[in-house]
Amino acid sequence: MAAALTAATPLAAMDLSLLDLGDPHLRLTPRTQAEQARINAVTSLTADFTTAEPFEDHPAGAATVRARIDDEAFSQHSTNISFEQQLEFKLGNGLFKKIWVFSPASTLASDGLGPLYNARACQRCHIKDGRGHAPQGPDDSAVSMFLRLSIPGDTPAAMGAIKDYIGTAPDPNYGTQLQEFSPPGMAAEYNLSVTYQDREIALSEGESVTLRQPTYTAVNLGYGSLHPDAMLSPRVAPPMIGLGLLEAIPAADILAHADETDADGNGISGRANLVWSVEFDQVMLGRFGLKAGQPTVHQQSAAAFSGDIGISTPLFPQPWGDCTTLQSLCLGARHGDGDVRQTEIDQPNMDLVTFYSRNLGVPARRDLNDPKVLRGKQVFYDSDCASCHVPKFVTHRLPDRPEQSFQLIWPYSDLLLHDMGESLADHRPEARATGREWRTAPLWGIGLTQQVSDQAGYLHDGRARTLLEAVLWHGGEAQPSRDTVVHLAAKDRAALIRFLESL
Repeated sequence: MAAALTAATPLAAMDLSLLDLGDPHLRLTPRTQAEQARINAVTSLTADFTTAEPFEDHPAGAATVRARIDDEAFSQHSTNISFEQQLEFKLGNGLFKKIWVFSPASTLASDGLGPLYNARACQRCHIKDGRGHAPQGPDDSAVSMFLRLSIPGDTPAAMGAIKDYIGTAPDPNYGTQLQEFSPPGMAAEYNLSVTYQDREIALSEGESVTLRQPTYTAVNLGYGSLHPDAMLSPRVAPPMIGLGLLEAIPAADILAHADETDADGNGISGRANLVWSVEFDQVMLGRFGLKAGQPTVHQQSAAAFSGDIGISTPLFPQPWGDCTTLQSLCLGARHGDGDVRQTEIDQPNMDLVTFYSRNLGVPARRDLNDPKVLRGKQVFYDSDCASCHVPKFVTHRLPDRPEQSFQLIWPYSDLLLHDMGESLADHRPEARATGREWRTAPLWGIGLTQQVSDQAGYLHDGRARTLLEAVLWHGGEAQPSRDTVVHLAAKDRAALIRFLESL
């Protein structure tokens, strides 16, 4: 593998293999010219909507799991992992569900919570491994939702070569996100208040939809005022399925869909987020998080342990999590890193959590050849939705990760950043992502979202209660597609939603 990227490396000269999986121990088998031609053919957009495409019923390739009819639909392991790996998956599941407690505690393997935190377990945010939701009323906490936080800051030296990188810094009082929970005797950082204003949207043929315009307010601030330039971004926990397969898509295949200057004139200009890998000490392609701010499943998981639960990891070893230097009680509290683990969760256990997160299976498609589903698929393509929600990729050949190796997958995402318009803007940048840009959300499994959790909402903040509402919030680059849906014949609009429900 080539030398690591540095601040002096021009963006155009970056080695795509370094933007890829980052791990020098993984053996990436290069594709032959003939193999690449086959992949290009199989991942090209179809023009035949009379029947389902080959292998479309298996969106995760050989890793696809059966579509359950209960709330465990997102909690199955990839079908193609070995018997021995199933034990690793179950151990990782136990850690994902583990309820952490404050130090000191008699349960030394589970202490170290917070002291300031958003949730006591990963599963409390990613409900049944699916989406979280906004507070459902004034008495409901924001346990599966939080406010990301930053102020304008300098570009780190390591990212100096990255064009359009937007520097940010933590809020001096509150850090990088606001935590709603705390131990007795210590103030929590805030409470999240969400109010909605209805917006009526007229559709063709006399139909209409009511959208909820949210307003988010941080109330009961426990540590003084927010910085005058504080930028807040509401975030609902996204689903966990298929993450290892998204990680295994070659960076070159993702970047092939980028068109920053809209050279083809179609109004779509997807951009890659480029971020710093703490794990591999280099620049990598951002793939995970709502603005593609994390490069790997492992780093995403470790960052969530630190920021959401206040649990230290080898990647983020601070035992107080996101507490700031001005929060003296938090910094001085008893933490859970004083035993042989060194950090509150050690690397072997982090490896189990990472394996679990990589191998939560994507459910099989349903009703692929239903005429209404096929018509809805054609509407999806004709409305240009597939320009961002790219249907198909083929993953790397990965001898060290056979469960993700060389699979034809159907995530319906390009994993790139797109301007989604003012209505969805949070006005908070993240690496190269502007305050109007979001990563294209993968759509696989989206039809089972509310089967897994009936309170779950759609979009980055859960504001959309239905799939149609989610479509109608699209703006910016997606405005023409959204307007097409508004003016569709009612039966075609219903077919589009039926197609999405089949994913």
